[in-house]
Amino acid sequence: MFKIVKREEMAGGTVILNEIEAPLIAQKAKPGQFVIMKANETGERVPLTMADSDPKSGTITVIYMVVGKSTALFKSLKVGEGYQDVIGPLGKPTHVEKLGTVVCVGGGTGVAVLHPITRALKEAGNHVIAIIGARNKDLLILEDHMKAASNELFVCTDDGSYGHHGFVTDILKKMLETKDVKLVVGIGPVPMMKFVSKMTKEYNVKTLVSLNPIMIDGTGMCGGCRVSVGGETKFACVDGPEFDGHQVDFDGLMQRLQAYCVEEKECHDAFCKLNR
Repeated sequence: MFKIVKREEMAGGTVILNEIEAPLIAQKAKPGQFVIMKANETGERVPLTMADSDPKSGTITVIYMVVGKSTALFKSLKVGEGYQDVIGPLGKPTHVEKLGTVVCVGGGTGVAVLHPITRALKEAGNHVIAIIGARNKDLLILEDHMKAASNELFVCTDDGSYGHHGFVTDILKKMLETKDVKLVVGIGPVPMMKFVSKMTKEYNVKTLVSLNPIMIDGTGMCGGCRVSVGGETKFACVDGPEFDGHQVDFDGLMQRLQAYCVEEKECHDAFCKLNR
Protein backbone atom coordinates (compact mmCIF):
# COMPACT_ATOMS: atom_id res chain seq x y z
CA MET A 1 0.00 0.00 0.00
CA PHE A 2 1.15 3.53 -0.81
CA LYS A 3 0.10 5.37 2.34
CA ILE A 4 -1.29 8.90 2.35
CA VAL A 5 0.70 11.01 4.84
CA LYS A 6 -0.93 14.36 4.09
CA ARG A 7 -4.30 15.30 2.67
CA GLU A 8 -5.66 18.75 1.86
CA GLU A 9 -8.90 19.87 0.27
CA MET A 10 -8.52 22.86 -2.05
CA ALA A 11 -10.83 24.95 -4.23
CA GLY A 12 -13.88 24.29 -2.07
CA GLY A 13 -13.22 20.56 -1.86
CA THR A 14 -13.25 20.00 -5.61
CA VAL A 15 -9.45 19.71 -5.76
CA ILE A 16 -7.55 17.33 -3.49
CA LEU A 17 -3.88 17.21 -2.53
CA ASN A 18 -2.35 13.89 -1.47
CA GLU A 19 1.20 13.45 -0.25
CA ILE A 20 1.98 9.75 -0.61
CA GLU A 21 4.74 7.46 0.60
CA ALA A 22 6.51 6.22 -2.54
CA PRO A 23 10.27 6.27 -1.81
CA LEU A 24 11.47 4.56 -5.00
CA ILE A 25 9.44 6.91 -7.20
CA ALA A 26 10.50 9.97 -5.18
CA GLN A 27 14.17 9.12 -5.76
CA LYS A 28 13.75 9.07 -9.55
CA ALA A 29 10.97 11.61 -10.21
CA LYS A 30 11.75 14.69 -12.28
CA PRO A 31 9.62 17.72 -13.22
CA GLY A 32 7.04 16.94 -15.89
CA GLN A 33 6.75 13.22 -15.16
CA PHE A 34 3.61 11.43 -14.00
CA VAL A 35 2.40 8.37 -12.12
CA ILE A 36 -0.54 6.03 -12.66
CA MET A 37 -2.55 5.34 -9.52
CA LYS A 38 -5.20 2.80 -8.56
CA ALA A 39 -7.18 2.93 -5.31
CA ASN A 40 -8.10 -0.74 -5.00
CA GLU A 41 -8.33 -4.06 -6.83
CA THR A 42 -11.32 -3.02 -8.94
CA GLY A 43 -10.31 0.62 -9.33
CA GLU A 44 -9.51 2.47 -12.53
CA ARG A 45 -5.93 3.37 -13.46
CA VAL A 46 -5.65 7.17 -13.29
CA PRO A 47 -2.62 9.11 -14.61
CA LEU A 48 -1.61 12.15 -12.57
CA THR A 49 1.41 14.38 -13.10
CA MET A 50 3.36 14.91 -9.88
CA ALA A 51 3.11 18.34 -8.27
CA ASP A 52 6.17 17.65 -6.14
CA SER A 53 8.53 14.93 -4.93
CA ASP A 54 10.83 14.71 -1.91
CA PRO A 55 13.60 12.07 -2.05
CA LYS A 56 14.53 12.74 1.59
CA SER A 57 11.08 11.99 3.00
CA GLY A 58 10.34 9.45 0.27
CA THR A 59 7.08 11.07 -0.75
CA ILE A 60 5.40 12.36 -3.89
CA THR A 61 2.56 14.87 -4.12
CA VAL A 62 -0.36 14.70 -6.53
CA ILE A 63 -3.20 17.19 -6.91
CA TYR A 64 -6.38 16.25 -8.76
CA MET A 65 -9.86 17.51 -9.47
CA VAL A 66 -12.81 15.30 -8.60
CA VAL A 67 -14.62 14.67 -11.90
CA GLY A 68 -15.56 10.97 -12.04
CA LYS A 69 -16.04 7.84 -9.95
CA SER A 70 -12.32 7.10 -9.59
CA THR A 71 -11.34 10.57 -8.39
CA ALA A 72 -14.36 10.55 -6.06
CA LEU A 73 -13.00 7.27 -4.67
CA PHE A 74 -9.57 8.88 -4.32
CA LYS A 75 -11.17 11.74 -2.37
CA SER A 76 -12.68 9.29 0.11
CA LEU A 77 -9.22 8.06 1.17
CA LYS A 78 -8.00 9.53 4.45
CA VAL A 79 -4.55 10.07 5.98
CA GLY A 80 -3.19 6.67 7.01
CA GLU A 81 -5.08 4.92 4.23
CA GLY A 82 -3.55 4.53 0.81
CA TYR A 83 -3.53 3.47 -2.80
CA GLN A 84 -3.11 -0.13 -3.84
CA ASP A 85 -0.87 0.77 -6.78
CA VAL A 86 1.25 3.77 -7.75
CA ILE A 87 3.44 3.25 -10.83
CA GLY A 88 6.10 5.66 -12.04
CA PRO A 89 7.81 7.89 -12.76
CA LEU A 90 6.46 7.72 -16.31
CA GLY A 91 6.85 9.96 -19.33
CA LYS A 92 9.72 12.14 -20.41
CA PRO A 93 10.88 14.77 -17.90
CA THR A 94 10.93 18.45 -18.81
CA HIS A 95 14.12 19.53 -20.55
CA VAL A 96 15.55 22.21 -18.28
CA GLU A 97 18.35 24.58 -19.28
CA LYS A 98 19.35 28.20 -18.82
CA LEU A 99 17.74 30.25 -21.59
CA GLY A 100 17.08 33.68 -20.15
CA THR A 101 13.52 34.91 -19.60
CA VAL A 102 10.95 32.12 -19.37
CA VAL A 103 7.19 32.50 -18.90
CA CYS A 104 5.26 29.71 -17.14
CA VAL A 105 1.47 29.87 -17.62
CA GLY A 106 -0.91 27.71 -15.59
CA GLY A 107 -4.66 27.37 -15.32
CA GLY A 108 -6.77 25.38 -12.87
CA THR A 109 -5.13 22.16 -11.67
CA GLY A 110 -2.52 22.65 -14.38
CA VAL A 111 -0.78 24.92 -11.87
CA ALA A 112 0.08 21.79 -9.88
CA VAL A 113 1.85 20.29 -12.89
CA LEU A 114 3.55 23.61 -13.63
CA HIS A 115 4.94 24.09 -10.12
CA PRO A 116 7.97 21.73 -10.20
CA ILE A 117 8.80 22.82 -13.76
CA THR A 118 8.75 26.49 -12.76
CA ARG A 119 10.99 25.81 -9.79
CA ALA A 120 13.47 23.80 -11.87
CA LEU A 121 13.69 26.53 -14.52
CA LYS A 122 14.41 29.13 -11.84
CA GLU A 123 17.04 26.91 -10.21
CA ALA A 124 18.71 26.58 -13.64
CA GLY A 125 19.30 30.35 -13.62
CA ASN A 126 16.41 31.58 -15.74
CA HIS A 127 14.35 34.67 -14.94
CA VAL A 128 10.98 33.02 -14.53
CA ILE A 129 7.71 34.91 -14.88
CA ALA A 130 4.72 32.87 -13.70
CA ILE A 131 1.14 33.58 -14.68
CA ILE A 132 -1.61 31.55 -13.01
CA GLY A 133 -5.36 31.76 -13.40
CA ALA A 134 -8.72 30.32 -12.43
CA ARG A 135 -12.39 31.11 -12.92
CA ASN A 136 -12.53 32.81 -9.50
CA LYS A 137 -10.44 33.37 -6.37
CA ASP A 138 -11.78 30.29 -4.58
CA LEU A 139 -10.50 28.02 -7.35
CA LEU A 140 -6.92 29.31 -7.33
CA ILE A 141 -4.33 26.84 -6.04
CA LEU A 142 -0.66 26.97 -5.01
CA GLU A 143 -0.30 30.75 -5.22
CA ASP A 144 2.34 30.83 -2.47
CA HIS A 145 4.22 27.89 -3.98
CA MET A 146 4.31 29.53 -7.40
CA LYS A 147 5.45 32.83 -5.89
CA ALA A 148 8.40 31.06 -4.27
CA ALA A 149 9.19 29.10 -7.44
CA SER A 150 9.37 32.14 -9.74
CA ASN A 151 10.92 35.60 -9.94
CA GLU A 152 7.64 37.33 -10.77
CA LEU A 153 4.07 36.13 -10.30
CA PHE A 154 0.86 37.40 -11.91
CA VAL A 155 -2.56 36.11 -10.87
CA CYS A 156 -5.70 36.26 -13.02
CA THR A 157 -9.35 35.42 -12.41
CA ASP A 158 -12.04 35.28 -15.07
CA ASP A 159 -14.55 37.10 -12.85
CA GLY A 160 -12.12 39.66 -11.43
CA SER A 161 -12.54 38.44 -7.84
CA TYR A 162 -8.75 38.45 -7.38
CA GLY A 163 -5.75 39.74 -9.28
CA HIS A 164 -6.10 40.70 -12.93
CA HIS A 165 -9.67 40.64 -14.23
CA GLY A 166 -9.29 38.55 -17.35
CA PHE A 167 -7.41 35.65 -18.86
CA VAL A 168 -3.81 34.51 -18.49
CA THR A 169 -3.30 35.36 -22.16
CA ASP A 170 -3.85 39.05 -21.33
CA ILE A 171 -0.73 39.08 -19.16
CA LEU A 172 1.15 36.76 -21.50
CA LYS A 173 0.62 39.19 -24.40
CA LYS A 174 2.17 42.01 -22.35
CA MET A 175 5.18 39.84 -21.52
CA LEU A 176 5.69 38.88 -25.15
CA GLU A 177 5.50 42.51 -26.21
CA THR A 178 7.84 43.90 -23.55
CA LYS A 179 10.27 41.07 -22.68
CA ASP A 180 12.77 39.01 -24.63
CA VAL A 181 10.98 35.74 -23.88
CA LYS A 182 12.91 32.61 -24.86
CA LEU A 183 10.40 29.95 -23.79
CA VAL A 184 6.78 29.67 -22.70
CA VAL A 185 5.46 26.66 -20.78
CA GLY A 186 1.66 26.46 -20.76
CA ILE A 187 -0.24 23.86 -18.71
CA GLY A 188 -3.95 23.85 -17.95
CA PRO A 189 -7.30 23.30 -19.67
CA VAL A 190 -6.97 22.43 -23.34
CA PRO A 191 -8.61 25.67 -24.57
CA MET A 192 -6.14 27.67 -22.48
CA MET A 193 -3.15 25.79 -23.90
CA LYS A 194 -4.55 26.19 -27.40
CA PHE A 195 -4.82 29.97 -27.14
CA VAL A 196 -1.48 30.33 -25.36
CA SER A 197 0.16 28.42 -28.21
CA LYS A 198 -1.71 30.39 -30.84
CA MET A 199 -0.48 33.65 -29.29
CA THR A 200 3.15 32.59 -28.88
CA LYS A 201 3.26 31.34 -32.45
CA GLU A 202 2.59 34.90 -33.60
CA TYR A 203 5.70 36.00 -31.69
CA ASN A 204 7.74 32.97 -32.77
CA VAL A 205 8.42 31.92 -29.16
CA LYS A 206 8.99 28.23 -28.44
CA THR A 207 6.13 26.81 -26.38
CA LEU A 208 5.75 23.58 -24.42
CA VAL A 209 2.41 22.16 -23.32
CA SER A 210 1.60 19.11 -21.20
CA LEU A 211 -1.18 16.93 -22.63
CA ASN A 212 -3.64 14.78 -20.70
CA PRO A 213 -5.45 12.48 -23.16
CA ILE A 214 -7.28 9.32 -22.14
CA MET A 215 -4.63 6.87 -20.96
CA ILE A 216 -4.68 3.21 -19.92
CA ASP A 217 -1.36 1.41 -19.55
CA GLY A 218 1.10 4.33 -19.66
CA THR A 219 3.77 2.33 -21.48
CA GLY A 220 2.90 2.93 -25.15
CA MET A 221 1.19 -0.45 -25.63
CA CYS A 222 -2.51 0.42 -25.84
CA GLY A 223 -2.43 3.56 -27.99
CA GLY A 224 -5.27 5.11 -26.01
CA CYS A 225 -3.33 8.31 -25.35
CA ARG A 226 -2.56 9.03 -29.00
CA VAL A 227 -2.39 12.65 -30.03
CA SER A 228 -1.61 14.34 -33.31
CA VAL A 229 1.53 16.49 -33.22
CA GLY A 230 2.88 18.01 -36.42
CA GLY A 231 0.62 15.70 -38.44
CA GLU A 232 2.13 12.60 -36.80
CA THR A 233 0.58 10.28 -34.22
CA LYS A 234 2.34 10.42 -30.86
CA PHE A 235 1.66 8.63 -27.59
CA ALA A 236 1.50 11.05 -24.66
CA CYS A 237 2.67 8.41 -22.19
CA VAL A 238 6.04 7.69 -23.82
CA ASP A 239 6.58 10.51 -26.34
CA GLY A 240 5.31 13.14 -23.87
CA PRO A 241 3.46 14.31 -21.92
CA GLU A 242 5.09 17.52 -23.12
CA PHE A 243 4.95 18.57 -26.75
CA ASP A 244 5.57 21.58 -28.97
CA GLY A 245 2.40 23.61 -28.54
CA HIS A 246 2.66 25.00 -32.08
CA GLN A 247 2.38 21.48 -33.50
CA VAL A 248 -0.45 20.01 -31.38
CA ASP A 249 -3.88 19.33 -32.87
CA PHE A 250 -5.84 20.75 -29.93
CA ASP A 251 -9.23 20.34 -31.60
CA GLY A 252 -8.63 16.62 -32.04
CA LEU A 253 -7.44 16.35 -28.44
CA MET A 254 -10.57 18.07 -27.13
CA GLN A 255 -12.78 15.76 -29.17
CA ARG A 256 -11.09 12.66 -27.74
CA LEU A 257 -11.28 13.99 -24.17
CA GLN A 258 -15.05 14.41 -24.51
CA ALA A 259 -15.61 10.80 -25.63
CA TYR A 260 -16.73 9.50 -22.22
CA CYS A 261 -17.98 12.63 -20.46
CA VAL A 262 -21.57 11.35 -20.15
CA GLU A 263 -20.49 7.99 -18.75
CA GLU A 264 -18.01 9.68 -16.41
CA LYS A 265 -20.73 11.85 -14.88
CA GLU A 266 -23.15 8.93 -14.57
CA CYS A 267 -20.56 6.81 -12.74
CA HIS A 268 -19.60 9.72 -10.48
CA ASP A 269 -23.22 10.44 -9.53
CA ALA A 270 -23.97 6.75 -8.90
CA PHE A 271 -20.88 6.35 -6.71
CA CYS A 272 -21.65 9.47 -4.67
CA LYS A 273 -25.28 8.41 -4.19
CA LEU A 274 -24.19 4.97 -3.00
CA ASN A 275 -21.64 6.41 -0.56
CA ARG A 276 -23.63 9.22 1.04
